[in-house]
Amino acid sequence: MKNDRQKMILDIIAQEVVETQEQLLSLLQERGFSGTQATISRDIKQLHLVKAPAGQGKYRYAVSDHGAKIHVADKLQTIFRESIVNVDYAQNLVVIHTMSGLANGAAAALDGMNIDQLLGTLAGDDTVLLIMRNSESAAELATSVKSMLR
Repeated sequence: MKNDRQKMILDIIAQEVVETQEQLLSLLQERGFSGTQATISRDIKQLHLVKAPAGQGKYRYAVSDHGAKIHVADKLQTIFRESIVNVDYAQNLVVIHTMSGLANGAAAALDGMNIDQLLGTLAGDDTVLLIMRNSESAAELATSVKSMLR
């Protein structure tokens, strides 16, 4: 329910100029979602929404750069669930096997995440090689990717 509400918030602010939390709450209620001003306030914080100039001295809610990364993370999970076959790592390298033809999409999604410890990606037809800064970050990323597959 929380994820659905937060996705709806992102849809609303992408389509409409929303200036206040009260206005956002009203728009959510029109779409069948319930909540309070406190709930909306927490959602705004978790989504990393910011007030951006809307012209004529007005401000609207918008997705910050960090919020955009969160949205990419949702897309990444979808790509992984549908395309990843296996994940393993050795030293500072992570190898991801995908269904045929889907490695480039998975690599592009990972690149879009701007992961600090990720130095680079190489993609073939069905394999992605991730070069990590160290073995610890490789283990963490492999574990994280495996958890997305469940």
